[in-house]
Amino acid sequence: MPTSDVERKRATLEALGVTAWVRRVPPSAAPVPPNLEAALPCVTAPASLPSADWDGLALEVAACTKCSLHAGRTQTVFGVGNHAAEWLVIGEAPGAEEDKRGEPFVGRAGQLLNSMLAAIGQPRERVYIANILKCRPPNNRDPRPEEVVCCEAYLQRQIALLKPKLILAVGRIAAQNLLKVETPIGKLRGQEHRFGRTGIPLIVTYHPAYLLRSPGEKRRAWQDLLLAERIYRQLP
Repeated sequence: MPTSDVERKRATLEALGVTAWVRRVPPSAAPVPPNLEAALPCVTAPASLPSADWDGLALEVAACTKCSLHAGRTQTVFGVGNHAAEWLVIGEAPGAEEDKRGEPFVGRAGQLLNSMLAAIGQPRERVYIANILKCRPPNNRDPRPEEVVCCEAYLQRQIALLKPKLILAVGRIAAQNLLKVETPIGKLRGQEHRFGRTGIPLIVTYHPAYLLRSPGEKRRAWQDLLLAERIYRQLP
């Protein structure tokens, strides 16, 4: 039986294991098991980057080793787009192609997203696109709570630098993490939300990869985009 604090911590971590954190819940709702903070310090103390500019922030992300995802990445996927954009599109995490190219939403899903945005007068070159995570999870699994928290300050700083008028949350995982809820995406879409203390209008829609698998949902996604455009046009 463990007798020292170190041994008890080791026994706790061995019993839990990183792989035990499979169920995806928003960072605010994720319980932090006793003594886990020592192993995953950013679970309770995410980095603060109040003064980083775009270039400095990109360098911080490229050098990040806060969670285990850095070990398997080809490169980080910082984000792409217009630094003066009024629309911010936020997805889940890089996939295999994004990991190779260092850019979010490429491939078939990216092409569909481009078409969706262009259809409402917001082509890709006018918006900014980022993800909840900056590194690809292995086998494209869902992000784990501790990974989300480790990346959270980077996304928050991107939002602070951009000061978007509207956020489009693309997919269940992006929506639930941004809104700090576990509500199914079907109940989140079709209405206006507000992002944290900023009060930025936030609209939820389906991920384009999901729409490629379920083309019957494209009509609802189009309704979401029309709602986003209508709210955007009403903003001062």
